[in-house]
Amino acid sequence: MHLLAPLAALLGIEVEAITERVRNAIIINAVMIGLALVGVSFLLVAGFFALTELYGVIYAALILAAVFLVLALAVYLGTRIGESRRRREVASKRRSSETSAFVTTAALTALPVILRSPLARTIGLPAAAIAAYLLVRGGDDRSED
Repeated sequence: MHLLAPLAALLGIEVEAITERVRNAIIINAVMIGLALVGVSFLLVAGFFALTELYGVIYAALILAAVFLVLALAVYLGTRIGESRRRREVASKRRSSETSAFVTTAALTALPVILRSPLARTIGLPAAAIAAYLLVRGGDDRSED
């Protein structure tokens, strides 16, 4: 830490000012979060009292418990769905990169054989160019706007 302060001074960074701003931002955000939690708790109590007037104490507690359990289940399912979607995308990207690496390796391996024969050179090079174009484009005919 003793080395960072002179280095920061050489770069023109005032460490004290930055730490003061970060500390103030943390304090202000902590106060805002605390006040928001107090507000939410009063809203929950008011909702409980309103439900108590309509249905009674036991049913009001059961209703609020059920609502929060359903919300927790919805958040859990949402995270699971998002995680499975992310895994599918990663697997698809990996499969695509492995496929393109395999095709590139096969093309580079077959290139000397194609270049030896004049007929294969006449037919093979344009076919390889078209295949490379389709591989780079994605291989489908759909246009993505």
